Order: sequence, then structure tokens, then C-alpha cells
Amino acid sequence: MTKLSHLNERGEAHMVDVSDKSVTSRTAIAEGFVTMEATTLALIESGTAQKGDVLATARIAGIMAAKKTSDLIPLCHPLAITKVTVDFTPSQNPPGLHVEAQVRVAGQTGVEMEALTAVSVACLTIYDMLKAADKAMTFEGIRLVEKTGGRSGTYRAAAKPTSDH
Repeated sequence: MTKLSHLNERGEAHMVDVSDKSVTSRTAIAEGFVTMEATTLALIESGTAQKGDVLATARIAGIMAAKKTSDLIPLCHPLAITKVTVDFTPSQNPPGLHVEAQVRVAGQTGVEMEALTAVSVACLTIYDMLKAADKAMTFEGIRLVEKTGGRSGTYRAAAKPTSDH
């Protein structure tokens, strides 16, 4: 079994020392999907959601979340993130939104957690903006899609089956 880097020799949680790691360009892409009723998706697409522009609000929330990841996840390093994008693709079958975040940094540790946090908070914000219309929304498939840079190199997740979003 691989040694867990966030545990010291006594099994106690600690922040990993990255001071000896090289500064490299690192990127992470994460995704998720918010399922919703077709009528709820129509509110987003028509711009008539009661609370306002759902996608603009969720985009800003995702970007802010990526920047605050080290405040939310106890052992994450604070990073000087150089770029965050949060994008949405509507789906009619099943009805909902595909959410994708990309995060970049020139640093000593990766930005996987920042990308995953951006997607998660964007999904939560979509729910918050639309919960009056559709309390049954769900989040699915939040995962790391790709990461580049660092000692471990490139990772790409396996493609999802075409029946998934």
C-alpha cells in the first residue's frame, strides 16, 4: 500500500512539506453534473430564475472557492493561483448542467483540490439559486478529469460511458 503523505510516522495528520519540490506549471480540470427538472433548466436558459443570473453567480462562486480551498480543506497549501475558469454546458437528456473547472498555478504542489472545490461550490450555488423551483436537484460525478505538472506527471481519467453526462 502507498504511504499516505498527510500522516507522519506516528499516524498523525500534518501538512506535507513541499519546500524541496520544484516550482512547475500545474493544471487540474474537474467536472460534475447537476441533474434537474427540464423546467428548471429552462429557467436558466431563459434567464428568468427568480434569484437572477444562475450561471454568472455559480461561476463567481466557483472561482472564489478555488481561491479559498486552503481555508476549507485543512491540509491544503495556500496557493497563488494564476487562472481559474468555470464553465457550464446544458444537457437536455438528462436535463441538467455539466460543470467544469480548470485551475492553473506555477507552484510546488498541484491544484486538484482547487478544481474539485470550484466544481463542488459551483454545483452548490446552482442548487441555492434554484432550490425554490426544484428541491430534488442532485450532484453527480464530481471527479478529477485531468492534472498536469509535478513529479507524478500527467493524469487523465478514463472516459465516461456515452450514456452518462
